[in-house]
Amino acid sequence: VWGGLSRVPSAEEPSSVSPARGWVRWERILRKARRWVILGWVLSFPITLLLLQGLKGSSMLPPVGTNLWGGLLLTFVLAVISIVLSFPLGVLLALGRRSSLPVVRIFSILYIELIRGVPLVTVLFMAQIMLPLFLPEGVRVDKVIRAIAGFTFFTAAYIAESVRGGLAAVHPGQYEAAKALGLSGIQTMVFIVLPQALRTVIPPIVGQFISLFKDTSLVAIVGLLDLLNIAKSVVAQPEFMGLKREVYFFVAIIYFVFSYAMSHASRKLETALGVGER
Repeated sequence: VWGGLSRVPSAEEPSSVSPARGWVRWERILRKARRWVILGWVLSFPITLLLLQGLKGSSMLPPVGTNLWGGLLLTFVLAVISIVLSFPLGVLLALGRRSSLPVVRIFSILYIELIRGVPLVTVLFMAQIMLPLFLPEGVRVDKVIRAIAGFTFFTAAYIAESVRGGLAAVHPGQYEAAKALGLSGIQTMVFIVLPQALRTVIPPIVGQFISLFKDTSLVAIVGLLDLLNIAKSVVAQPEFMGLKREVYFFVAIIYFVFSYAMSHASRKLETALGVGER
């Protein structure tokens, strides 16, 4: 008879229910706070760009020319915009390399192999010096935009090769199953093949993004001062004599924090999507 009754703890006995509830409550609060922090970081970038544009005719918020951009701001602008633009371009190049149209396939192959065969420094020089020569007379492209174009075209070629590897890893049975369902070639690629390919190549693509973030320090050769080059100019000042190690250590921490954040986000995404699981 007594075996069917649940035992009720007395008031003197410690209960584990309240700590568990408190932990769950704090976990929910931290999860919501994390979401707000991520949203704040995402919104801070376009808001900053809008503030830099300023208000024409206003003395309180004048426009800030790109010739005055530098430091961590310039590093973020170059990295974020180049990442956003290079990813879809790389996917299109990977699809173009597998295209049945000879013109599209040959162009994609030539582009990818040509860009991958030259160093990034050469691409940046071409974007800064040779690109204006192909523009109509009187048309001038901002130096920051030219640097973004160089990073975008360079990174897109490597992303295209990563995506091509992911497309090759998709089992041929997926194409046959899609064909049996009556899907067209475009529908098969967009809804069946490409999601599986991108899921497979998340690690190398994120690794390429991290490399792009660190490679933004090369813009000094074209007259732009990013985070690292601002640090070099700082340690050259008499007020900072003898503080070279501290300044460079601080810059290294910044690069590490943001690189690790991208790597951590990549691992979380891989876990959520079940990368490597059957």
